[in-house]
Amino acid sequence: MTGRSANEATDSAVLPGQLAQIMRSEMESVADEIVTEIRASIPEYRRPIDGPYGKSIRAGVQHAVSLFIAQIADPSASKQHAHEVHRRLGQYEMREGRSLDTLQAAYRVGARVAWRRIMEVGRRSGFSSAVMSHLADAILGFMDELASVALDGFLEAKASSADALDTWRRRLLQLILERPAAPPEAIDELAQLVGWATPKKATPVAVRPLYPFKATHRPPLDADVLAELSGVEPRLLLPGPMTRERIVSLEQALPRCRLSVGPCVPLEGVADSLRWARKALALVDEGVLPPRRIVWVQECLPVLLLHSDEALVAQLRRRLFMAFDGFTPRQRERMVETLRAWLDAQGNVVDMAERLAVHPQTVRYRMRQLESVFGGRLHDPDARFELELALRTMPTSKPTSNVSVGEAYRS
Repeated sequence: MTGRSANEATDSAVLPGQLAQIMRSEMESVADEIVTEIRASIPEYRRPIDGPYGKSIRAGVQHAVSLFIAQIADPSASKQHAHEVHRRLGQYEMREGRSLDTLQAAYRVGARVAWRRIMEVGRRSGFSSAVMSHLADAILGFMDELASVALDGFLEAKASSADALDTWRRRLLQLILERPAAPPEAIDELAQLVGWATPKKATPVAVRPLYPFKATHRPPLDADVLAELSGVEPRLLLPGPMTRERIVSLEQALPRCRLSVGPCVPLEGVADSLRWARKALALVDEGVLPPRRIVWVQECLPVLLLHSDEALVAQLRRRLFMAFDGFTPRQRERMVETLRAWLDAQGNVVDMAERLAVHPQTVRYRMRQLESVFGGRLHDPDARFELELALRTMPTSKPTSNVSVGEAYRS
């Protein structure tokens, strides 16, 4: 916001050059008065002002006073240098940790002190009421303009600082996940830089957006959560174990995401834990695991182990089910279901019939078929273990599965 041009602070009795000359001789000392008043009125500015800190404050005030007087004499006087000084001042204030309210208060104090001195000069010099009115408009508008420039600098520095901090936090997460593992000293040093208290153990979370993230999306995560959500494999890292409160917070912050929570492990094991969490998400996509909003890796470790080498698993299935080659797809489906029920029910025909929703006599008929296929292997502990391994790697016939037994067999 800009005020009325300084040359409007004249009337027919006072020319702009004369007015500027009067103001210059009277107001050269006002810069020190403004600095003193700011320090007295605002606690955040009461620290010693020797060194770069004091120089930046004094330079900002002196440039403001000089520019105001210059504009009285010549409204076309360049504002570029003064604006740059106050933009940098705003940036400096943000980096010093002061608030936007504190910065704006300093400009209000400066305007009050400057106007108080102008009133003294006006009374002694016999300025008319019209001149004083125009000077009041000019000084208030001028200070508003400089405050706006400083505000821009403050917000620019804040945005730059936030982006830089986010970059370093993402780098810290990447460093923790590096293989071979980064030296603990490097992790501690970077953690200290970004203000992250290095925990003994941490919990990684693999994130699967159900809808694409917007480029500017910044979810309201807790301050101690390291996040990388912009990559192809979004992830989080939380210090310590996952708590119920944390899960609720994550669900609220990431409402359109599936979260796979890895085990809480020492920092050197976070990369493995995150790898398991990502694998769990993949198994949800394949229909092996149910599509829950929160996937707890600790609850599906055997499944992850069975699917840790898909090529090896496929080879195991092909070898064990080679005996089904002479069956139609539908017959093969029934035999696999029956074999699974036989292993789960430990051979109890009645229990098997309930699981398969068929008559016990039908179970006995199917078992005779299985015995003709596998022979003595059904009664060999090692062979049964292999059969169960192969079956456990196949999706069940539940509605959540999107892969048929036939497709799993053909793989």
